Amino acid sequence: MSRKLFPLAVAVAGAAALFIPAANQAATGEPAASHGKVERITVHGKSLEGNLEGDSPDRAVAVYLPPSYAASGRRRYPVVYMLHGYTDSEERWMGFIKHFINLPESIDKSLIAGAAGGAPGAAKEMIVVMPNAFTAFAGSMYSNSVTTGNWEDFVAHDLVEYIDAHYRTIAALPSRGLAGHSMGGYGTLRIGMKHPEVFSSIYALSPCCLTPNMSAPQGPNGALAKAEAITTKEDFDKADFGTKAQIASAAAWSPNPKKPPFFFDLPTKGGVFQPDVAARWVANSPLAMVDEYMSNLKRLHAIAFDAGDKDTGIAASIRVLDQRLNENDVPHFFEIYEGTHTSNVPLRIETKTMQFFSKNLAFDQKGR
Repeated sequence: MSRKLFPLAVAVAGAAALFIPAANQAATGEPAASHGKVERITVHGKSLEGNLEGDSPDRAVAVYLPPSYAASGRRRYPVVYMLHGYTDSEERWMGFIKHFINLPESIDKSLIAGAAGGAPGAAKEMIVVMPNAFTAFAGSMYSNSVTTGNWEDFVAHDLVEYIDAHYRTIAALPSRGLAGHSMGGYGTLRIGMKHPEVFSSIYALSPCCLTPNMSAPQGPNGALAKAEAITTKEDFDKADFGTKAQIASAAAWSPNPKKPPFFFDLPTKGGVFQPDVAARWVANSPLAMVDEYMSNLKRLHAIAFDAGDKDTGIAASIRVLDQRLNENDVPHFFEIYEGTHTSNVPLRIETKTMQFFSKNLAFDQKGR
């Protein structure tokens, strides 16, 4: 679907905002009412104040408003909080920058019955919210850390409270969902299992980091060895993806406020494996957390996760998660589909994710 941007600056809740049609009527021949709008706002995160990375606690947030929102008067909508992946941003996902996905287009397509890929039917209208979690180390891991700031708390509390206060949401547990891709899938599982009082249904797409992405020990050319060699922000910016991911993981899972300039510990030191640091990483992996939070997982109304068959490491890890949930009689949807880490994610959101939330979220204040 082709798309053009028609920005119009407006003021919303005291913050600068930008409205963008999620698709171009002239290009598609469809009525304008079939397309939602994206509004960009800034949300202050009290939970992010004082983080040692120096990232601003004022975070860009993109809000997809469904086609009927502007003209629907007092109608209220369920909300899905969508979390992007490592090195990504809400700009990329929301179509401001060309990327592997244009989330508004996928959502718009999901509203059309008989969407491509054999969707069971049209999804229902809902608000979709995505915060920008790109940090000094290219991603927050949606975890609580004195180094990165308390991103888990920002998503589960600060952001939800702001959206409920400034938009026509159904501000109730049954009408609130959480989803994400890759690092965002990790955040979805982590935050979802720890906060069943905030989110009722969760969908993790290709969730990374279910087990720690490291081995002990690594050789001189391994990602951890390369991470140890990073001593400046300029070094970090030039590093490869795997090296950057190790540093972001350390900032999130093994912070050390007494260790400037980066304020974290790595699982190796001088090439020597550090089991105490590694244990902190393991403690933050969802497959290590599920036993502790199994009762919370059972409180969730609906759970789903999937991955492409060519995304081999992640596909293997969600098979283990599927087994663990089955052993504990936790109902869930699980699927390995044909694709890579990113190739079919737009289609999955269009034909699976939005239908999942349409089925499992409450669309009125009576819980229906």
